[in-house]
Amino acid sequence: MQLLKDMILEVGRVEGEGVLKVDSFLNHQLDIALLNEIGKAFKEAFKDADITKILTAEVSGIAIAAIAAQYFKVPVVFAKKTQSKNLDSETFEGEVYSYTKAQTYKIRVSKRYLSSEDKVLVLDDFLANGQAALGLKQIVDAAGAELVGVGVVIEKAFQEGGSLLRKDNIRVEALAIIEAMEEGKIIFK
Repeated sequence: MQLLKDMILEVGRVEGEGVLKVDSFLNHQLDIALLNEIGKAFKEAFKDADITKILTAEVSGIAIAAIAAQYFKVPVVFAKKTQSKNLDSETFEGEVYSYTKAQTYKIRVSKRYLSSEDKVLVLDDFLANGQAALGLKQIVDAAGAELVGVGVVIEKAFQEGGSLLRKDNIRVEALAIIEAMEEGKIIFK
C-alpha cells in the first residue's frame, strides 16, 4: 500500500533496535483518512473470505479494526488485557508476550462474543514476533471458531512473527512489509 509506505517514510521514526515509531498517525494520534484507506485495503485483501467477526487486541488494534469493520459489515471484538468488574467471568483466554513492554500478560474475550460458528479475521497494527497474533489465535481456538487470517498494517519481516505464523499455515496479509531498519533508514520488501 503505497500511501502507507509514503507515510511511514515521511513521519515514521526508527528508535533503537527494531523499534519503529508510527505513533503520529497509527497508534497514538490517528490519521482517520489513512485508516479508512487501510480498512479498504484489508477488505480487498480478504474479499474472498467469509468473515463474521474481526478480533483485535486492546489498545492499538481497536481503531484499525473498527474502521475496517465498516467495510466488512461485521462486529469488532477486542481482547482485554486486564481483568475487571465489567468483564464477564466466563472468558476465552490467550497469553501474549509484549516485545515493547518486555512482559507476558493474559488477554480475554467474553464467551458471549465468540462462538464455534464464527469465522474470525485478526487485525493489528504490527507483526513483529507474532505473539499478539498467537495469543488471539488461542482465543479463537478456545471458542472453536475458525481463524480466517491475520491482517497487519506493518510487518517487520526481519523479526520472526510472519514466518512463524505462515509456517503454522496461518494466512497473513501485511499492507507494508519492512525488510530492514538500518542506520535510521527503513527498507521495504
